[in-house]
Amino acid sequence: MTREEKATVIQDLTAQLAENTTIYLADISGLDASTTSDLRRACFKANIKLSVVKNTLLSKAMEASDKEFGELPDVLIGNTSLMFSETGNAPAKLIKTFRKKGNKPLLKGAFIEEAIFVGDDKLDTLVSIKSKEEMIGEIIGLLQSPAKNVISGLKSGGGKLAGILKTLSEK
Repeated sequence: MTREEKATVIQDLTAQLAENTTIYLADISGLDASTTSDLRRACFKANIKLSVVKNTLLSKAMEASDKEFGELPDVLIGNTSLMFSETGNAPAKLIKTFRKKGNKPLLKGAFIEEAIFVGDDKLDTLVSIKSKEEMIGEIIGLLQSPAKNVISGLKSGGGKLAGILKTLSEK
């Protein structure tokens, strides 16, 4: 690979790091061709972009990026694959599901909305992170709950003015 080609790869990686807020570093070494194909297919279905990178080029792209990656450059040892996703917990869920069949892929680290997670032991933590859509759904559910209670109370009052007043005074 020439210097110009390396510079181009570093620029591309820097652009990908800049435009993504969910970045996972994983080790998929040792997977056979069939398993790797299954992993790539699962990533495609989950809208996760998977690519294998050279550690030195990724490290230089991290340095050139505006983001602060903390300890993540330290995990760039051995085989490294990048996983980009719009949902913070999607790659973690995919890794956990995929690991039911074997011991790979291993989580090296993750960068999610400026939070840094290092090590395979953080996989369960990352799986439990709620996506933006899940949080909005929970908040809407909590906000609707009191209104539903009042409406059901009003309906149980029989629709008569005395029943409605009694129900409202109890609430």
